[in-house]
Amino acid sequence: MQERDWRPESLTAQGLGWVDPSTQAINPPIHMSSTFLRTPGYGTERAYIRDQNPAFEQVETLLAKLEGGAAAAISASGMAAATSVFMSLKPGDHVVAPEMMYWSLRNWLVTYARDWGLDVTLVDMTSLDALKAVMRPGKTRLVWIETPGNPLWSVTDIAVAAEIAHQAGARLAVDSTVATPVFTQPLKLGADLVMHSATKYLNGHSDLCAGALVTKEKDAHWQRIVEVRYQLGAIPGSVEAWLLFRGMRSLFPRVRQQAATALDLAQRFAKHPAIAHVLYPGLPGFPGHEIAKRQMQGGFGGMLSVRVKAGTEAAKATAARVGLWQRATSLGGTESLIEHRASVEGPGSPVPGDLLRLSVGLEDAGDLYDDLDQALSGGNALG
Repeated sequence: MQERDWRPESLTAQGLGWVDPSTQAINPPIHMSSTFLRTPGYGTERAYIRDQNPAFEQVETLLAKLEGGAAAAISASGMAAATSVFMSLKPGDHVVAPEMMYWSLRNWLVTYARDWGLDVTLVDMTSLDALKAVMRPGKTRLVWIETPGNPLWSVTDIAVAAEIAHQAGARLAVDSTVATPVFTQPLKLGADLVMHSATKYLNGHSDLCAGALVTKEKDAHWQRIVEVRYQLGAIPGSVEAWLLFRGMRSLFPRVRQQAATALDLAQRFAKHPAIAHVLYPGLPGFPGHEIAKRQMQGGFGGMLSVRVKAGTEAAKATAARVGLWQRATSLGGTESLIEHRASVEGPGSPVPGDLLRLSVGLEDAGDLYDDLDQALSGGNALG
């Protein structure tokens, strides 16, 4: 690809226009070697696959460019990426995270992270006054936000949160898995780090597990995060890196279509007699809608949740009756998924029992609506 200021859609579709110089292949090879040859003088461009895998280079370069960052690092999972940020801190450091967020990370923060020595405060991140109230200048080292936040899809003002964090001497990290770089670039809004569970929308095909971090600056803190990834061996394999790069090439059309369908479904289900509330940032009456309009350019994501009027058991029964929607844990793939989230998270989950989480895929919007409509109405999903 000739050097030009191409738009992100073009850069992503062509994978930055990379061509294998030895074969002229337009897809990169899968590097399976775990080690690399040294010169007689023991010099080497690469030493070992754990931190210098050539399979990482294209996907990390592309992701950094999409987010407007200085560098990126992919990991074995979203959890590996997220926990490496927290583990780059020191015992005794104070961190702030949302009360309602991705369950696995929340659980890790209130168990292992606290046992390890981090001082963890959970707060309602939709209230910036609440965030201000828990900040400890000189002590708080990291503010972690997730927007839209799983599974209520709550919205946090990234720019204001960054200002609050920086005034206290802390960094702001944003889990932007749901927004994706298609709709939001948190670094441009003041964040210091962006995290993605690359298993989800970046890959988009439900066939790998990976995570990613992008930094605004290649500073000492970033180097520490990269070192944690290296020391813990929290890296994906070469095949996973290749699959992630493959998946990202269709990122823009996939995510835009999913968001358009999600908005259509949200608007239709908002009028459904069996649904009490639809939780989706794209609806004008949704708390945080105006903030989402400012920081999500071109769409509001492919995730929504519905709360069933008849309560917990009716919500479970609805999920049991679907035919097209798939009952499975994850999000961001081409197939639409439905999940009774409170059952999945188990005892201690803060998620309401009447809530169903919906990951919208690439199926026909009318088919998706009809299937969930019959499930809500008590019909036979199999006909």
